[in-house]
Amino acid sequence: MFKQLRAGCLALGLLTRLALAAAPLSEPPGAAPALRMTELAPGVHVQLGLHEPWQASNAGNVANLAFVVGKRCVAVIDSGGSPEIGRRLRAAIALVTPLPVCYVIATHAHPDHILGHGAFSAASPQAPEFVAHARFAAALGGRERAYRNAVQRDFGKPLAPADIVYPTLGVEAELQIDLGGRQLLLRAWPTAHTDNDLTVWDSQTRTLFLGDLWFAGHLPVLDGRLLGWLAVMDALAGIEAALVVPGHGEPSRSWPAALASQRQYLEALLRDTRAAIRNRRSLAQAVEQVALPVASAWLLTDLFHRRNVTAAYAELEWED
Repeated sequence: MFKQLRAGCLALGLLTRLALAAAPLSEPPGAAPALRMTELAPGVHVQLGLHEPWQASNAGNVANLAFVVGKRCVAVIDSGGSPEIGRRLRAAIALVTPLPVCYVIATHAHPDHILGHGAFSAASPQAPEFVAHARFAAALGGRERAYRNAVQRDFGKPLAPADIVYPTLGVEAELQIDLGGRQLLLRAWPTAHTDNDLTVWDSQTRTLFLGDLWFAGHLPVLDGRLLGWLAVMDALAGIEAALVVPGHGEPSRSWPAALASQRQYLEALLRDTRAAIRNRRSLAQAVEQVALPVASAWLLTDLFHRRNVTAAYAELEWED
């Protein structure tokens, strides 16, 4: 049995509200307005994305973004859903430290997490390393055209060629990076939420950045393997983290208890999709009949639940 961690002294929701209520930030005229970050642990700065669809009205700012400050340099963890959000994240870092960004880490290849990468390509005399799962480049290569078309369609303007950035450093299993007196451990996972999920562990504060391997509030989105995701969650539950940051939703100091809602949803999706297949339901019938768990409080279910059933059905249809 894994050790249960005590809740922190301050609620993270309160910290977030206090940050939003702070006085306006000082910015140079004409500069991109800095994102409002909250320092949740020493040197760990996080912005919570909106629980909204990725769209022009919010500039794609729907994913959690973070940066970690060392003595030598800064690591960015996900850069946002548009070039504008990337520039605003870069401005937020400049308000905290003059140190350069030496690493830009992608937790996976979905557009709401990576379309701000280009803002960091020429942000300092030496461009940072762009780090991702070893399978990230292939995943992005297969979807780049679709991402560009989606931005043109939904945001009304094209992405520049440099706005989609491929990794300069791929993680096959684990990679430790040094920010100067601060080590981050990057770990590549088997196919789960996607086939290119990467986590970041800051040993100094015992903070675990999970990307979309964990959703809080926002309905989990399946783009990889349902069975694989449940298995990865079992492994993640064994990490004794003091602070856990999801790809969407409020961070938590209660780990692994915070995984319970996501596990309930994914296990119900597995059970009910298997039942539909066993009862010879077609895909179209399963999409209509596999319901959310009773009393579910997930957000954005209309956008993603049917899609999840479709993905689960395709995975489980040929099980023995």
